[in-house]
Amino acid sequence: MITNQLTQYYAVNADNYDQVYANEERFDDLDDLQEMVAELFTGHKVLELGCGTAYWTDLIAETAESVYATDILQEMIDLAETRGLDEDIVTFGVMDAFDLPEGLQGQYTAVFIGNLWRHVRREQQEKYLKTLRAKLGKDILLVVLDESQIDGEVVIARTDADGNTYQIVTADDGERYEIMTNYLTDSTLRKRFADRARQIKIERMEHYFLLSCRLK
Repeated sequence: MITNQLTQYYAVNADNYDQVYANEERFDDLDDLQEMVAELFTGHKVLELGCGTAYWTDLIAETAESVYATDILQEMIDLAETRGLDEDIVTFGVMDAFDLPEGLQGQYTAVFIGNLWRHVRREQQEKYLKTLRAKLGKDILLVVLDESQIDGEVVIARTDADGNTYQIVTADDGERYEIMTNYLTDSTLRKRFADRARQIKIERMEHYFLLSCRLK
């Protein structure tokens, strides 16, 4: 489900992945999100998909019983491990969020997907939720955090027949990549999740949204 263009782009930009969190205009959103994320995962055994450099892992680990933080890119895991997080709580591993292995059911009580949902094709989102339920079990807490679309900040290059939108981005190596980036409204999110989840709650901020639910 994740394209080679996307993984190549993030692999090249791994060293600067956290720069977005240093933007002053995002500080208010991030302060609120940090508090909400920590509260949501209190006491949970968390599987994190697409952990990147472990910015959110660090916060989740403050209140969770355990965190298995995963990413498809070894480059991200290598950087994440340099944070020096408590090894009794946090472990890291390479895992494709869209090709989950067997044997996960019963190991976790919650799943966190940060800054990855916008890269899931619109027509495959409900199917992916079904896969999460099959792999992890009923009543698992699912928390999705991702970016909101800011007028003038993102230029959409094209839209495909299924409504997926794409932008052209330039990586640190100077190469240009076409990245699928879907920005969903609250109503669209609720529609996508309605058949596969319950207790759906959405917090919408200027730069981010936070969705929490329980898988049916």
